[in-house]
Amino acid sequence: MEFLEISEPVWELLARFTINIVAISALVFGLYYRRYRDKEMATTASMFNIFAFSVLTILSSVDFSIAAGFGLFAILALFSLRSEQIGKIEIAYFFGSIAIAVICSVLGTGIALVILVNIFVLIGAYLIDHPRFMQSINKVRLTLDKIDAHALSDVEKMRSELSARLGVDVLSFEISELNYVNDLARLKIYYRG
Repeated sequence: MEFLEISEPVWELLARFTINIVAISALVFGLYYRRYRDKEMATTASMFNIFAFSVLTILSSVDFSIAAGFGLFAILALFSLRSEQIGKIEIAYFFGSIAIAVICSVLGTGIALVILVNIFVLIGAYLIDHPRFMQSINKVRLTLDKIDAHALSDVEKMRSELSARLGVDVLSFEISELNYVNDLARLKIYYRG
């Protein structure tokens, strides 16, 4: 009945998995979901963390060549090619979920160091993405059905007209397309609502 014996590596694995679950819960549900309420991204990042933790735990306990590592990153690259685009904040939290999985799963580091590094990651994410630390600016793409005569010549007048038209404080804007054939203007507007 050798397979029923619980050895020390199993306890270490359970400790690492527990640290991983606590850290990912704090990052994804304590920070990201509370601030952005994106269930799909929270679920994806959490599941990806658990999957990455599992794969990396196995890979860190066996001989793992550089070629296999490149293969793993090639698989991750395919996800980005096949997935819809996500925002920069989502990418940061998604990478954070992978980083936590890597930190927790790589054997050879002490449990105390794993806990300490996870604490640093969580404190960093909390402070950098805190709403009081950096004021959020909203962004929207807008298509105007008429090109204003001063769209390029008088930026300040265009900005104030956009503010009045939209009812928000337009801080800046970028013109991505002017179509004189159809009399359309496509803009990216940065505003504080």
